[in-house]
Amino acid sequence: MSETEADGNMEAHTTEDVDANDLLEATYETEEIKDANVEYEEDGPNNESILGKVFDTTDDAYNFYNDYAFVHGFGIRIHTTCKNKGTNEPYRKTLVCDKEGFKREDGNTSIGNEKKRRREVRIGCKAMFRISKKKDGKWFVDLFDDTHNHELSMTPTKVMKHRSHAKFHRTMECKSLMVELNQAGLKPSQIKKAINAMKTSNEVDVTSKQCVDVLSEQRKHNKGREFYGLIKHLQDKALVDNDQYYVVDLCSDGCPRNIFWADGRSRDDFTKFGDVVVFDVTYMTNKFKMPFAPFTGVNHHGQSVLFGGALLENEKEETFVWLFEHFLKCMFSKYPKAIITNQDKAMGNAIKKVFPNARHRFCAWHIKKHELEHLRPYVARYSDFQESYKEWAMSDTIEEFETRWEVIRDKYKLESNCWITDMYNQRVHWAKAFLKDIFLAVQYDKAVASRRAAEEDEDFKTMNSRPVLSSRHPIEAKAGECYTRKVFEIFKKEWMEATSNLTHETISKTTEKIKYRVGQLDIDKKYWRIVTFYLSNKIHVTCSCAKYETCGILCKHILYVMKKRHVDTLPSHYILPRWTLNARYKVGKRSIGLEEMNNGNGVSAYTLWCVRSNFNKVIEQAKESPSEIENVNNVLIKLLQDQAIRKKTLPVENVSQGSCVRISQVDMLPQLFVRDPLAPTNTKGRPKIASRIKSSLEVPKKRTCSYCQGLGHYATSCSKRKVRIVDESLQEKH
Repeated sequence: MSETEADGNMEAHTTEDVDANDLLEATYETEEIKDANVEYEEDGPNNESILGKVFDTTDDAYNFYNDYAFVHGFGIRIHTTCKNKGTNEPYRKTLVCDKEGFKREDGNTSIGNEKKRRREVRIGCKAMFRISKKKDGKWFVDLFDDTHNHELSMTPTKVMKHRSHAKFHRTMECKSLMVELNQAGLKPSQIKKAINAMKTSNEVDVTSKQCVDVLSEQRKHNKGREFYGLIKHLQDKALVDNDQYYVVDLCSDGCPRNIFWADGRSRDDFTKFGDVVVFDVTYMTNKFKMPFAPFTGVNHHGQSVLFGGALLENEKEETFVWLFEHFLKCMFSKYPKAIITNQDKAMGNAIKKVFPNARHRFCAWHIKKHELEHLRPYVARYSDFQESYKEWAMSDTIEEFETRWEVIRDKYKLESNCWITDMYNQRVHWAKAFLKDIFLAVQYDKAVASRRAAEEDEDFKTMNSRPVLSSRHPIEAKAGECYTRKVFEIFKKEWMEATSNLTHETISKTTEKIKYRVGQLDIDKKYWRIVTFYLSNKIHVTCSCAKYETCGILCKHILYVMKKRHVDTLPSHYILPRWTLNARYKVGKRSIGLEEMNNGNGVSAYTLWCVRSNFNKVIEQAKESPSEIENVNNVLIKLLQDQAIRKKTLPVENVSQGSCVRISQVDMLPQLFVRDPLAPTNTKGRPKIASRIKSSLEVPKKRTCSYCQGLGHYATSCSKRKVRIVDESLQEKH
């Protein structure tokens, strides 16, 4: 093949494979002759000085020509790369002006198929810079044409607009920063603003499109390896967090089934705030297309905290059992008192198996959403249905609940298979009358992503401020001293109601207790609450509203009776530790006691974790002092020797140094191939293309014309209205 023919083919194809042995030999001979006769001028590069110039790599050649183009006012791009058929190695590369050639015409230009075309950029410029490979592996310029058929940009600010000179977004530093900002949660438009604010004025601004391209390239590079990266990330975190816990469930082929993780801070939070757990499955909100399942609770400020997270293969009962068992193991076999979930049968069955003594409650948010949907036909048919339903659902006692159910079932002819009947059958999971004996610190709508920084802010504000009291009563003063800032505001509201808006009537009085009916004068007495004050040495008061039992804060009705009975302080047994500042997370400053941590079966995992935590704190506080470390070591050696003598166990040097509840680390990465899920997981969530019948809440309202009352359009586009307007205007003219 001749050189002319090769050039013609290169213009037609971006990358060409040719049998070029003869061509290479001729090229090398030509290069040697040219190399011997090159003369470089001191005034700068010209055609003669550039021809024959030698470079170590193609990147060096590209950078040279790009710098040349910047000085002379144009941009460049790679036009063709010729490769050897046998080795697939490039032997020739052609760079051209970015205005070279012409834009290809779209063959489908028939009427109706025309697309919006961009302005033309390429105008057939012939300027080019071609390099070929020498026998020694270096590259030389064997063809150079500096003839342009367009005006050149002679100001740096304009030249920088050419793509080849906007190099900043392609640098490794910029790409790395883009990836880090994206991992931190920023969108491409936000990344663009951040990078442009940091760069120098000599660089062209980065665009959102360039950010998208870089991130897309990075995702392609990591495609199929993200799950491996997740496990590696958890292992890396375990190196700096001794209490990090995670477990991975893999198929035999390396496909992930389930993964659960919780860091040390989350586990510590559970020991203090794990009385109530909210569990939810958020469908398809991660790159693996697996259901994400967070465990959340509420801290002493009323803020949401995260106890752990999981990615699940599916939403079957056995999957939830696997997850709950590992959650329980992670949390030192400490059972939650209550679990709030949605109305999923498989999830409910798994809770019965793993947490048999925990109270299972349905989340109020989902129930209210379904109420709007399922009660609409009854509300439209019966004018008093909504009030009757509300009274039934909000019944104070089980007796009231059951009696009112019989009334609404018969009065409104409820069918046995309707939603309301199904909710009655599951009443123990949601009805107020059945949940008044269990502490529920959260409602579902409060279970949002945890923000530990916000918790630290609230700790600081509580410690560095004093509460503003509404009275001088010692009950309020004690509450202000003990409670966190947010919780005291809730208590204060109840206290102010108790001291200003309530009254009472005595129902009964014995030697053991006094019963009061407490409420506001302007409210019907059927809504007043029954408060029982027990006449004993220890102050004991109960209220039918059960606010303390469910929320952990005394209600206004009890506070009213306490004030009336001249109780001079807030009893300590009515101050839950979880609502106090003492429940805050402290790094290396708190020793954990062993009160009420053991059980009849011996030392619990929670006890062992607390002891190890105390041991770690001793080491951390003594590490700066050689004498303290020596004292700690002597104490431990003495203890180990005493144990060896008493138990006649192994010598001291053979005692295991491992942690009693160490993380379940999956250290199989070098041996086992871990790959990403092959396809999106089928979940119980709504698919993107829903096949079910939409509820009245989801069906959008049809457009209705206010002029002709027709559907599908508004009055502004109504054809009848336009005709009338035209007729009226014609009549006015005549």
